[in-house]
Amino acid sequence: MPKTIISRILLFLFALTLCGCNLQRNMLYYPSTYLPTQEALAAQRLQFWPSGPDEYRGFVSTAPTGTNKGTIVVFHGNAGTAVDRTFYVNALAPLGYRVILAEYPGYGGRKGKPKEEVLVSDAQETVRLAAGKYDGPLFLLGESLGCGVAAAAAKGSLVRIDGLILITPWDTLLSVAKDHFPWLPVRLFLQDEYDTIGNLKAYQGRIAVIGAEQDKTIPLRHAQALFASLPGNKKMWTIGGANHNDWPDRVEFTWWQEIITFMEKNK
Repeated sequence: MPKTIISRILLFLFALTLCGCNLQRNMLYYPSTYLPTQEALAAQRLQFWPSGPDEYRGFVSTAPTGTNKGTIVVFHGNAGTAVDRTFYVNALAPLGYRVILAEYPGYGGRKGKPKEEVLVSDAQETVRLAAGKYDGPLFLLGESLGCGVAAAAAKGSLVRIDGLILITPWDTLLSVAKDHFPWLPVRLFLQDEYDTIGNLKAYQGRIAVIGAEQDKTIPLRHAQALFASLPGNKKMWTIGGANHNDWPDRVEFTWWQEIITFMEKNK
């Protein structure tokens, strides 16, 4: 083979490698460094958790719940910060649950660099602290990327996790990457796996899987593939007409009641 052709192939492969270095960052992590004041949090019925802004791991709801039934730890999607997800507090606190909006390292005011090993380890510590601090059942709710984090945290958790609520999840990160970059050998470039199927194959708690019918970011078939792979104690919902980010506007309070009723059957 002529040296010029070899040189061009090597140059092309080098360019692919450079592209691959940024592939995961572009797909997964869009952190904001916004950190609300305590006054701003109070207006949203939140406070830093488990301590003040210097050592916080997220935000806990202060909304009245009546008789507290348990705790739901929310792991959010790849963009913004945990404080952007107050709609979970508005939906779940009236159903009797304390809500912790977990924050990732590298997001908001938290130090660190987002990557799977860091996020999962941090999530497991957040879950451990929540289980030690509060009585009652403990559920994890994941949204998009947060589903991958919640599933991996559940796999390695040393504390009881009573159930998982997975909203717009994937089966594996690799399969989604292939959808978005079919012309790249993505397996060579992904540093993180987030293999939700593998992480949940032995999980025995209840799992609610929620897909968005018109999801262009994580197409519905990925949620369906995950659901099909799961052991028993599972149920799936599909939000009609919803895309990846507009699904909260397409569900009613009664829908949240249905989800929670299913989860509470594990108690």
